[in-house]
Amino acid sequence: MTFGEKLLSLRQKKGLKQIDLAKELGVNANTICNYETGKTYPRQREIYAKLAQILDVEPAFLYNEQDVFISQAQQEFGYRGKKGAEKLVTELSGLFAGGELAEDDMDEMMLAIQEAYIIAKKNNKKYTPKKY
Repeated sequence: MTFGEKLLSLRQKKGLKQIDLAKELGVNANTICNYETGKTYPRQREIYAKLAQILDVEPAFLYNEQDVFISQAQQEFGYRGKKGAEKLVTELSGLFAGGELAEDDMDEMMLAIQEAYIIAKKNNKKYTPKKY
Protein backbone atom coordinates (compact mmCIF):
# COMPACT_ATOMS: atom_id res chain seq x y z
CA MET A 1 0.00 0.00 0.00
CA THR A 2 1.45 3.36 -1.01
CA PHE A 3 1.61 6.42 1.18
CA GLY A 4 -1.23 8.03 -0.79
CA GLU A 5 -3.48 5.00 -0.40
CA LYS A 6 -2.77 4.86 3.33
CA LEU A 7 -3.48 8.57 3.72
CA LEU A 8 -6.75 8.38 1.77
CA SER A 9 -7.97 5.37 3.73
CA LEU A 10 -7.08 6.84 7.13
CA ARG A 11 -8.56 10.23 6.28
CA GLN A 12 -11.84 8.63 5.20
CA LYS A 13 -11.96 6.44 8.33
CA LYS A 14 -11.60 9.58 10.45
CA GLY A 15 -14.40 11.23 8.47
CA LEU A 16 -12.20 14.13 7.42
CA LYS A 17 -12.42 16.01 4.14
CA GLN A 18 -9.22 16.94 2.34
CA ILE A 19 -9.72 20.58 3.26
CA ASP A 20 -10.14 19.71 6.96
CA LEU A 21 -6.97 17.62 7.01
CA ALA A 22 -5.11 20.35 5.13
CA LYS A 23 -6.14 22.96 7.72
CA GLU A 24 -5.05 20.77 10.62
CA LEU A 25 -1.76 20.00 8.90
CA GLY A 26 -1.19 23.61 7.86
CA VAL A 27 -0.96 22.97 4.11
CA ASN A 28 -3.04 23.65 1.02
CA ALA A 29 -5.88 21.24 0.14
CA ASN A 30 -4.16 20.60 -3.21
CA THR A 31 -1.19 19.26 -1.28
CA ILE A 32 -3.38 16.62 0.37
CA CYS A 33 -4.88 15.74 -3.01
CA ASN A 34 -1.39 15.38 -4.50
CA TYR A 35 -0.29 13.18 -1.59
CA GLU A 36 -3.30 10.90 -2.02
CA THR A 37 -2.88 10.55 -5.78
CA GLY A 38 0.86 9.88 -5.46
CA LYS A 39 1.90 12.98 -7.39
CA THR A 40 3.99 14.21 -4.47
CA TYR A 41 5.18 13.01 -1.08
CA PRO A 42 5.96 14.94 2.09
CA ARG A 43 9.54 16.16 1.97
CA GLN A 44 9.98 16.40 5.72
CA ARG A 45 9.61 13.73 8.36
CA GLU A 46 7.81 16.28 10.53
CA ILE A 47 4.88 16.18 8.10
CA TYR A 48 4.67 12.40 8.50
CA ALA A 49 4.72 12.82 12.30
CA LYS A 50 2.00 15.49 12.22
CA LEU A 51 -0.17 13.39 9.88
CA ALA A 52 0.29 10.37 12.12
CA GLN A 53 -0.80 12.38 15.14
CA ILE A 54 -3.90 13.72 13.36
CA LEU A 55 -4.83 10.28 12.00
CA ASP A 56 -4.00 8.37 15.24
CA VAL A 57 -1.38 6.05 13.75
CA GLU A 58 2.34 5.51 14.22
CA PRO A 59 4.55 7.66 11.97
CA ALA A 60 6.37 4.51 10.85
CA PHE A 61 3.11 3.23 9.36
CA LEU A 62 2.95 6.24 7.04
CA TYR A 63 6.66 6.64 6.43
CA ASN A 64 8.15 4.45 3.78
CA GLU A 65 11.72 4.57 2.39
CA GLN A 66 10.47 3.88 -1.12
CA ASP A 67 8.27 7.00 -1.01
CA VAL A 68 11.25 9.15 -0.07
CA PHE A 69 13.36 7.57 -2.84
CA ILE A 70 10.67 8.22 -5.46
CA SER A 71 10.21 11.80 -4.23
CA GLN A 72 13.97 12.43 -4.36
CA ALA A 73 14.19 11.00 -7.88
CA GLN A 74 11.32 13.25 -8.98
CA GLN A 75 12.88 16.36 -7.45
CA GLU A 76 16.27 15.74 -9.04
CA PHE A 77 15.29 14.21 -12.38
CA GLY A 78 11.67 15.17 -13.01
CA TYR A 79 8.85 12.97 -14.24
CA ARG A 80 11.09 10.43 -16.00
CA GLY A 81 13.20 10.05 -12.86
CA LYS A 82 10.07 9.43 -10.81
CA LYS A 83 8.75 6.81 -13.24
CA GLY A 84 12.14 5.08 -13.35
CA ALA A 85 12.30 5.02 -9.55
CA GLU A 86 8.76 3.61 -9.29
CA LYS A 87 9.62 0.89 -11.80
CA LEU A 88 12.82 0.04 -9.93
CA VAL A 89 10.99 -0.24 -6.59
CA THR A 90 8.30 -2.46 -8.14
CA GLU A 91 10.82 -4.75 -9.81
CA LEU A 92 13.00 -5.03 -6.71
CA SER A 93 10.01 -5.80 -4.52
CA GLY A 94 9.18 -8.70 -6.86
CA LEU A 95 12.79 -9.85 -6.78
CA PHE A 96 12.70 -10.25 -3.00
CA ALA A 97 9.25 -11.85 -2.79
CA GLY A 98 9.31 -15.27 -1.21
CA GLY A 99 13.06 -15.26 -0.67
CA GLU A 100 15.05 -16.40 2.33
CA LEU A 101 17.00 -13.17 2.76
CA ALA A 102 16.61 -11.57 6.20
CA GLU A 103 14.36 -8.50 6.34
CA ASP A 104 17.22 -6.22 7.47
CA ASP A 105 19.42 -7.49 4.65
CA MET A 106 16.65 -6.86 2.11
CA ASP A 107 16.23 -3.29 3.40
CA GLU A 108 19.96 -2.61 3.18
CA MET A 109 20.15 -4.06 -0.32
CA MET A 110 17.16 -2.00 -1.44
CA LEU A 111 18.74 1.20 -0.07
CA ALA A 112 22.06 0.41 -1.76
CA ILE A 113 20.34 -0.13 -5.12
CA GLN A 114 18.37 3.09 -4.68
CA GLU A 115 21.59 5.01 -4.00
CA ALA A 116 23.18 3.41 -7.06
CA TYR A 117 20.19 4.53 -9.16
CA ILE A 118 20.61 8.15 -8.04
CA ILE A 119 24.36 8.07 -8.70
CA ALA A 120 23.83 6.57 -12.16
CA LYS A 121 21.23 9.21 -13.04
CA LYS A 122 23.59 12.00 -11.93
CA ASN A 123 26.51 10.54 -13.89
CA ASN A 124 24.45 10.05 -17.05
CA LYS A 125 23.10 13.58 -17.40
CA LYS A 126 23.07 14.62 -21.01
CA TYR A 127 25.55 17.27 -22.08
CA THR A 128 23.94 20.37 -23.54
CA PRO A 129 26.22 22.87 -25.26
CA LYS A 130 26.16 26.40 -23.80
CA LYS A 131 24.76 27.89 -27.00
CA TYR A 132 21.39 26.26 -26.22
